[in-house]
Amino acid sequence: MSSLTINLYEFDEFRLDPQNRVLRRGGTTLSITPKAFDVLLLLIQNAGRIVTKDELIKAVWPNSFVEESNLTQTIFMVRKALDETAGRRYILTVQGQGYRFLVPVTETANCVAVIDAPGIDGLVVPPSVGSVPEIQSHPRRARHWRSAFIASGVVALVLGVTFAVWIWRSRRGAVEQPHRTMLAVLPFENFTGDAGQEYFSDGLTEEMISQLGDLNPSHLGVIARTSVMHYKHSQESIVQIGKDLGVQYVIEGSVRRDSERVRITAQLIQIKDQSHVWAREYDRDLGHLLELQSEVAREVANEIEFSLSGRRPIEAERNSAAPVLGAKSYEAYDLYLKGRYFWNKRTAEGFRQAADYFQQAIDKDPNYGRAYAGLADTFSLMSTWYMGPQNELMPKARTAALRALELDESLAEAHASLALIKENYDYDWPDAEKEFRRAIQLNPQYATAHQWYAEFLSWQGRFEEAFAESGQARQLDPLSLIIISDYASILYRSRQYDSALKQCQSVLELDPNYVHAQVLMIPSFLQLGRYDEAVDLINRWTARDEAPWMWAWKAAVYGRWGHAEEARQALAKLKQVSGSRADRNAMWLQAYSGAGQKERFIELLQKAYAERSNAVVQIKVDPMYDPIRSDPRFEDLLRRVGLK
Repeated sequence: MSSLTINLYEFDEFRLDPQNRVLRRGGTTLSITPKAFDVLLLLIQNAGRIVTKDELIKAVWPNSFVEESNLTQTIFMVRKALDETAGRRYILTVQGQGYRFLVPVTETANCVAVIDAPGIDGLVVPPSVGSVPEIQSHPRRARHWRSAFIASGVVALVLGVTFAVWIWRSRRGAVEQPHRTMLAVLPFENFTGDAGQEYFSDGLTEEMISQLGDLNPSHLGVIARTSVMHYKHSQESIVQIGKDLGVQYVIEGSVRRDSERVRITAQLIQIKDQSHVWAREYDRDLGHLLELQSEVAREVANEIEFSLSGRRPIEAERNSAAPVLGAKSYEAYDLYLKGRYFWNKRTAEGFRQAADYFQQAIDKDPNYGRAYAGLADTFSLMSTWYMGPQNELMPKARTAALRALELDESLAEAHASLALIKENYDYDWPDAEKEFRRAIQLNPQYATAHQWYAEFLSWQGRFEEAFAESGQARQLDPLSLIIISDYASILYRSRQYDSALKQCQSVLELDPNYVHAQVLMIPSFLQLGRYDEAVDLINRWTARDEAPWMWAWKAAVYGRWGHAEEARQALAKLKQVSGSRADRNAMWLQAYSGAGQKERFIELLQKAYAERSNAVVQIKVDPMYDPIRSDPRFEDLLRRVGLK
């Protein structure tokens, strides 16, 4: 037996052991996922300097094309492992750049014994271990065993995996539908050997979710893409995934493709005993991919039904199923998948790339309805997120949505986008509701349709219905930050300010850097008269990023607080930084809501209406309009918007 020196990293009461991949706090070993451990180690090794997002992604996910949300989620898991609080920070987010480890780190040496035994190469035994316990395994979604930790009767310390969602679920309360089986399609693994094909495996995942969701929605619920993508390249066990998502079954699989053929493997796993209910491998021409997806979806649904009832009702329907309305060429479908990949990023650049790919798909196949639906989704969200003038983007979205429905009336996404246009641009509430209901009828699993419909109902003060629809969205997409945050918005509009704040806090527990939840806390603080907390939150944000919206909020808070000079300074700063942005009028409307300048406030509101801005759809219920509700001009505007 010989000795080996291993470097350890110590900070505060923590000790990180890179060799054994263990993080300890005092004498307690902490649970941390493998990717979170890798991120923490890289930050510690570069303590004091900014480690860029690109550096982290390339180091932790080498040769993989992952979304930035993977890194954000992993940073959150590191923060939870370190029990980070507002008063004790270890990691600083440098907006637009990356992350910096804040506390001093000491590197120490630790001597351990190395067994020199025939056939065993340098097995390390910590000096504190006095006996050899039973070997423990680490499942990767019920299939891969960490062979590196298995060695003939030698101790293997394997980290358990945990996730912060259980905290969130316990706080928000589960939205249950006890008679419906729930299923999650985990992200298909990209086995092409080409990271540039990641969009294809992600697209296949989304397509499988859609296919399965269409089969028997009253009895089979399918978790939405946003939530399952949290488990891309994850080491979580399927038991934990089942608990996080509230599902009884998961599908996992892989995809390989070359220029002409695709090979898909898929297996259906039951959570309660981790048994493999069904497994198949398919090797087909790429041109038959859509038919293949439908075939896999029906076989999975058939096996679930058989496992529950012992009968296969879907089997009889398989041969008589309606044909899939899709692209006439594989090239168009491939471009569509790329468009959806970038659309799901929900960024300005992502939307621009999505629009380009959807248009290329249309150029390849002018009769491809789903590509038009993708284009409608893109332009409508760009408009409501103020990424361009509404009077340019909304007509483009309408043209695309109507063309999609002309080609295929059954496209739920196109109906939902048309509803968004009629709500936010036409102020046509009856027709918008008809389109939302049609979208949900066509695809009850479409979480975004439930989310948008809940928001629509809340604008009209129909809060009981809004909460029910929001509950549907949260069950189908339990890890979607925007869906959870929209629930907080509905609580705010229904004047449940304390509950809205608690909901925002639960979102920030899931992702402390999620800006939308931070911003949503400001109006609740304002309505509760907790002005100092609102200003503190704004100041902490502007210290990282002088976003124009923060100056608008500062003007509103200081104005309502009675600090006239500070409100004036905030308005001056807003004038300096707002420029000609598409959301400039909405920002000024927000700023004047608390500034006590009633005439200017009403003037801006009337201007927003004249520009067909979606800023006016909330005027019936948003408390920020309370100071002008008694004005006849406000009453007239409510009538013109269709909310009275």
